[in-house]
Amino acid sequence: MDVNVEKQESAPLQSLDEWEEDLLERYPTKEHVFRDYAAEVRPTVKEFYRLNHTYQTREFVRAKKEQYCQLETRKMSVWEAMEFLNTLVDDSDPDTDATQIEHLMQTSEAIRADGHPRWFILTGLLHDLGKVLCLYGEPQWAVVGDTFATGCRYSDKVVFSEFFEANPDSKVAEYQTDCGVYEPGCGFDKVDLSFGHDEYLYHVVKDYMPLESLYMIRYHSFYPWHREGAYTHLASEQDREMLNWIKEFNRYDLYSKVDVRPDVEKLRPYYEELINEYFPPQIRW
Repeated sequence: MDVNVEKQESAPLQSLDEWEEDLLERYPTKEHVFRDYAAEVRPTVKEFYRLNHTYQTREFVRAKKEQYCQLETRKMSVWEAMEFLNTLVDDSDPDTDATQIEHLMQTSEAIRADGHPRWFILTGLLHDLGKVLCLYGEPQWAVVGDTFATGCRYSDKVVFSEFFEANPDSKVAEYQTDCGVYEPGCGFDKVDLSFGHDEYLYHVVKDYMPLESLYMIRYHSFYPWHREGAYTHLASEQDREMLNWIKEFNRYDLYSKVDVRPDVEKLRPYYEELINEYFPPQIRW
């Protein structure tokens, strides 16, 4: 299969936020009523997952890691990356006019309000910066979405798992066992998860942030594992030890968006100081 899949002319999602809004409906808090996901899902979200599950082959994943995770695209500071992400304008989204930086700060400010360590607060600010992949020209299905393991049997815990029938990897005999090309307990760092903003940002920040933060960043979209209990046979002891950190982070990632918009200019000195505590003036992206 050609890893340079032709990009879709029209986006399957109305905006990248639509995927996260759908997650809120799929994984509601106790204050929400659980909906019949398969029956009521929005057509745009369903089309997004059809594309994601069709084209995210193991070959595609490994090619995108080679393309982006060598960090040869550009150099910029963390704040410059936030401003760069801010150019990702959602003209098609009528429900919000909040900027990308405001979305990041909503997460980090919620974490800060609960008295978590400074590295945890910074993780909230950083965690979606990998979405700059859209500004590099990548389609939505290669940037966001629930991540899943490639190179082994697809889990039926992955949302819309029926769409994997169209994925060429579903015809590769070597991939049709629970472990596929991997060893039991090998650890998720040895597994080729579907590519997106999580994996990319992990490589950008892995030399600067603590292990707990790196797990939050790398696996916060790995819902089949940390919310559905899939792929546990591939998890290492370290993966299992870090699981609660990921779950704690996702409480803020999913449920921190509020109507009150943060004052970016007022908060900027605090966050610039926090960024400078962990990062040099410029890093590779």
